[in-house]
Amino acid sequence: METTSRVGAQAPAAGGTAEAMPSARRTVDSYLLAPFPWYGLDEAFTGERWLMQVGTAADGTVEHGSIGHGDEPSVRSDGPFGNNEKERFAAVVTVAANPVRRSPDGTGLLEATSVSSAAWLAGVGLLTFTWPSQMDHTLRDDWLDQQTETAWVLADDLQGEDWSTLSLPVDGVPTSFHYRESEFGWVLAGSTEEGVHLGAYGRGMSAYGLGFSVVKDIHEYAG
Repeated sequence: METTSRVGAQAPAAGGTAEAMPSARRTVDSYLLAPFPWYGLDEAFTGERWLMQVGTAADGTVEHGSIGHGDEPSVRSDGPFGNNEKERFAAVVTVAANPVRRSPDGTGLLEATSVSSAAWLAGVGLLTFTWPSQMDHTLRDDWLDQQTETAWVLADDLQGEDWSTLSLPVDGVPTSFHYRESEFGWVLAGSTEEGVHLGAYGRGMSAYGLGFSVVKDIHEYAG
């Protein structure tokens, strides 16, 4: 991927269980350190809002993060992929739009972030809540590695046939997003006029009626 680094844009903790995630989040402090605005669903969404995780560079700089809306998802259900039809959620991923820049130790360069960065993070985020919970542990790890690589390949080809175009409002302005659906849910990615890239993923909640806006007070997500 030309403008995206999987080192610079670390994925959510997909190697652990989804039920382990609440202990890794719930703190608003790291969100407050971000040098960019956070995005979430706009005021048309009236359901629950909650914090997820942030990703940082080696020097501690916040580079991206996610916030959730609706039901908190879990892999614990009766479906083969943990797809509980009663769960309706959408997670919004905000990624700082960084140019090519020097690494914190000054020994190399970090690749620029792009819409593909947001698409990959959203794709892997969705996998976090859809991996086969009943599968043997070794096979499950192999499956997750394979699906993560697939998400990477798809994010690297946003003009490919797996993606369509969807126009959604961002701060009230119609904005074009790359959009795809799978058996696990949906993923979309685009950019904003505020200098960040946006990704989103979810299931049980249609992406077609969503709108995004700058989060005025991240404390509202702290619960």
